[in-house]
Amino acid sequence: MSEIGTFTIHTTDGKARRASLTTARGVLETPVFMPVGTAATVKSLAPWELHDAGAQIILGNTYHLYLRPGDERIARLGGLHKFMDWDKPILTDSGGFQVFSLSALRKIESEGVAFQSHIDGSHHFFSPEKVIAIQNNLGSDIMMVLDECVPYGADYDYTAKSLTLTTDWAKRSRLAYPKGSGKQLMFGIVQGGFYPELRRQSAEELKEIDFDGFALGGLSVGESTEEMYAMLAASAPFLPESMPRYLMGVGKPEDILEGVANGIDMFDCVLPTRNARNGTLYTWHGKVNIKRAEFADDESPLDPECSCPCCRRFSRAYLRHLYIARELLSYRLNTIHNVHFFLELMTRTRQAIEEGRFDAFKTEMVSRLSAPYQR
Repeated sequence: MSEIGTFTIHTTDGKARRASLTTARGVLETPVFMPVGTAATVKSLAPWELHDAGAQIILGNTYHLYLRPGDERIARLGGLHKFMDWDKPILTDSGGFQVFSLSALRKIESEGVAFQSHIDGSHHFFSPEKVIAIQNNLGSDIMMVLDECVPYGADYDYTAKSLTLTTDWAKRSRLAYPKGSGKQLMFGIVQGGFYPELRRQSAEELKEIDFDGFALGGLSVGESTEEMYAMLAASAPFLPESMPRYLMGVGKPEDILEGVANGIDMFDCVLPTRNARNGTLYTWHGKVNIKRAEFADDESPLDPECSCPCCRRFSRAYLRHLYIARELLSYRLNTIHNVHFFLELMTRTRQAIEEGRFDAFKTEMVSRLSAPYQR
């Protein structure tokens, strides 16, 4: 296996890249989607089900794991991988987004951010160094630095001031864990709100720090799809071409494809699991609201093109029954299917790039996903 941190671009199709990233626990084939396992579990799924679905990497969250069960406890128990019985790579988000979403319960300072737990109101403080120490305890393969995710609509002056803080925190994070001091990779996060010049400034400042990859943060925070796509297209070129690029928290299938078209390599989102619990299922012929009465007597599989256990074994009628009855199996089967769909979408995306037909594939998929569901 190549040296940890090696990023190799194998082929391109326009701006879309087919690449690989070597981590301590395996090579990631990109573009890649990371199912979100916020609290050491992808909701309702066992690790072997993620394996069977084709997951290469999952995401854990520093904020939630720090609060419960505690990063030091996880370290004593052998680290996050052993704790949750997951032997493939894990990326841990810094928790910055969660902390900053607690607007009434936190206070930003130059040294970090003071906040109250959403669980019991207890007081805590995250500095850049503290966040890295927590992720060290967790033992993730890719760590994210602490940053401030500014709210949508923030004015230029606030965003510029925030960016200065984010860059300072990024420098301190790297100093707390110098490159080569362990097997964990560290990504910087480009911020700058919806001001292209600030996005450029952020990227240029982060390039001076010896990171292993770069993420775009602060998108999908309330803006329109058109605004998000415009800022994505404006920001992606500022990121180093030779490094992995990660678009944080953007997860609609059509948005992922737009990201790939702009040269993004890594994605995560709670959408497939959250929508599964709400009865919204993704198929190769459009989205399905499984609670609809039209499926009550439908003996056909949810998606004839899908090879997941849910589609191979069960009918739409049964899936609807489980959901209406609020049976726990409903959440499990729906999640298995949605996660499988997202991972298969990435497999097909990688193949399309390899075969030089990504634009046609993207156009077809966006058309399928946006059209009314057809049996």
